[in-house]
Amino acid sequence: MLFSFKDFALDGERRELRARGTIVPVEPQVFDLLVYLVENRDRVVSKDDLIASVWGGRVVSDSTLDSRINAVRKAIGDNGEKQELVRTIARKGIRFVGSVQQKLDRQVAAVPLSGFAHKQEISFCRSPEKNNIAYAAVGSGPLLVKTANWLTHLEYDWESPVWSPLLQRLAQKNRLIRYDSRGNGLSDRDVEEISFEGFVRDLVAVVEATKIERFAILGISQGAAIAIAYAVSQPEKVSKLVLYGGYAKGRNRRGSTEEADKARVFLSLLHHGWGDEHSAYMRAFSAVFLPNGSPEQIKWFADLQRTTTTAENAARIRNVCDGIDVTELLPKIRVPTLVLHARHDNVVPLEQGRSLAASIPHARFVTLESDNHVLLAGEPAWDKFFLEVEAFLAT
Repeated sequence: MLFSFKDFALDGERRELRARGTIVPVEPQVFDLLVYLVENRDRVVSKDDLIASVWGGRVVSDSTLDSRINAVRKAIGDNGEKQELVRTIARKGIRFVGSVQQKLDRQVAAVPLSGFAHKQEISFCRSPEKNNIAYAAVGSGPLLVKTANWLTHLEYDWESPVWSPLLQRLAQKNRLIRYDSRGNGLSDRDVEEISFEGFVRDLVAVVEATKIERFAILGISQGAAIAIAYAVSQPEKVSKLVLYGGYAKGRNRRGSTEEADKARVFLSLLHHGWGDEHSAYMRAFSAVFLPNGSPEQIKWFADLQRTTTTAENAARIRNVCDGIDVTELLPKIRVPTLVLHARHDNVVPLEQGRSLAASIPHARFVTLESDNHVLLAGEPAWDKFFLEVEAFLAT
């Protein structure tokens, strides 16, 4: 069912809120709350109604409930003073009071690609081993190079409800350069060497091909270690480092039996589920990255990974990530560094981010209130992430 009101279209099946055709980032729980209000717009819904339907009867504090209602209002251009669409009824509850139309036609729910997807310029360069490495540039403004992480595809990332909002936001204020590392995406997949040193050489090749002189680097997850290695070896090139969800030591280098066991479990899930779009193993693997993701976001994340590379390459890349150790490089970093990490990250524990910041001279550390390894548009940590990153890059 598709609901339309004011300038908005609310698609429950696709789990999308659009304003004049553009997707509005909304946290999954906030989206569910909005759908419930619209579906029950003929009556006032109480706090108990909301908790029973949206939270499944779990105990929820008043402050949490109020924050989600405020998030609904913000997403649809309303607020507590205007109350044009969501009205509070004293001592009774709240009600959606906007004029709503319902449609069954699914064709109107088609989602256009971001305008940046059509504007990005894809090129190829060669690593020292003669591997073809695909890279792309889009947007305008200060140069920002995003290092490759698990896993990427220069074209399909724009279709992903997980990655597209992040890329759009970055390209709005920067000349964003990113690439697919060896073994995945549009880069050569049949390669002899997949190693951490090879990943760093891929970044070097992209920088040389683009002929950029000085730039900031964004490293996400294992991309943080790649950014660190490059910043230490080429300090004259790097103006600033932004590291999110990163680590200096992979799971097999942390001296923890539990972490090593997790590495083996991840590999097992990959071997059992890769290539099968209906695989419960693949969904379980993806859900670890996005514990608060919607079913659609988790499905997209799983499908995108299958699109980017083969099961064999995925396992090779995973093994490299688990063997990373750049701890000796951290004290050698001489550029301003911002380290951000989700408090309840299930993929990379918060302690790994804290350790990064503590070992990098004068690094600033920011904890984000999120369970997701990959931040999702609409969750509370999303705004804080960009507030911190944009302010840091602008100084």
